[in-house]
Amino acid sequence: MNSLLPTLIDETFTALNQLGNCVERHCDFPLADDVIKVAIGMRRVGKTYFLYQTINQLLDGGVAEEQILLINFEDDRLLPMTAKEMGALLDDFYTLYPENHDRCCYLFLDEVQNVPDWHLVVRRFFDSKNVQLYLTGSSAKLLSKEIASSLRGRSLATEIWPYDFSEFLSANDRTLPNKPLSKRDYDFLQENLLNYFILGGFPGVQDLIEREWRATLQTYVDTVILRDIIERYNVSNIKLLKYLTNTLLKNAATKFSINKFYNDVKSQGHKIGKDTLHNYMEYLEDAFLVFTVPFYAESERVKQNRTKKIYAIDTGLINAMALSVNDLYNKCFENLIYLDLRRAGKQVYYYETKAGYEVDFVAVSSDGTRELIQVTWDMSDATTAEREQRALDSAEAELGLKGRIITPQAYLAALVERG
Repeated sequence: MNSLLPTLIDETFTALNQLGNCVERHCDFPLADDVIKVAIGMRRVGKTYFLYQTINQLLDGGVAEEQILLINFEDDRLLPMTAKEMGALLDDFYTLYPENHDRCCYLFLDEVQNVPDWHLVVRRFFDSKNVQLYLTGSSAKLLSKEIASSLRGRSLATEIWPYDFSEFLSANDRTLPNKPLSKRDYDFLQENLLNYFILGGFPGVQDLIEREWRATLQTYVDTVILRDIIERYNVSNIKLLKYLTNTLLKNAATKFSINKFYNDVKSQGHKIGKDTLHNYMEYLEDAFLVFTVPFYAESERVKQNRTKKIYAIDTGLINAMALSVNDLYNKCFENLIYLDLRRAGKQVYYYETKAGYEVDFVAVSSDGTRELIQVTWDMSDATTAEREQRALDSAEAELGLKGRIITPQAYLAALVERG
């Protein structure tokens, strides 16, 4: 038996006992027993804590500690690890507790993509044991590729994001006011919303002073670039990759053209192909650092040929990676709404009318329902209000869809209404 296993188990439950009153995340694994449950998201968004939250729910439901195993595959004491060694480690859990052969066990495999051919071990245990399997990973495509090829239809994924605004309030010992929303309540919430724009939603930076949170968030980005892109894809042009990353984060909530960026770096003397830049973009999106939003159209060819918009995983990263950002509040508010739509499981597009008026989002629900959404930070200026409404009216007429404008007032009022 692996001599480290009892130590790993002891460390898990020691960590659980030390968690205290942490912020409860607004997400859960699926309830289905006959699927492998997968949590995916960027590093440091709280996937491990989400596993702890799930383990606590099991313990509260009467599951014994001896039925639960959590393995973090980023633990340096385990790496490097082969699939055979991973399988042996999990087998040793049953050797340690022989009674587990005759009862359901709960295996939590954190950052499992670090083990080559991990899916072979997962499939063996899923097929041969009375077990509930919970996986996490920081690569959307790597996990989905293995799941699609080996675990065919046997898994359901849950995306884990940085704190949303209500979670941010809880993390900072703030509570939502009661409805209806008074002017005093609104001013309180807007002040906190502006703080949320700056600090962002990563759990690990909530209690840090500005110098520390900025450096920490920059470290998060560097770690993603190194561990999830450079090492995984053998990227050699590190300077250009970092320049692309900084450019994307600084220009979140705007259109981004690979062709324009290619001409920019080419004029600076970089020797790079457009295909490589497209690959870099895919790597960054796969690692959940940035996201591309396509143009809304029925034709796939039209979608692919139109410029895409860019959004960041977190508004804090936008601020941490740039000394200044033009139109900061509008960009951060639009980025927030994009993330909320993604948290709600919606497919997101943008639209531009034939006259060139842009609507920020076309949100498509899982049942096919479509909605136009225009986002603006300040509707007090008559020119701005007319421009935003004109774009929405024009898009409604062209697409035959209903739409709405989301302002901070409307957003905060809806938040209080939901409680």
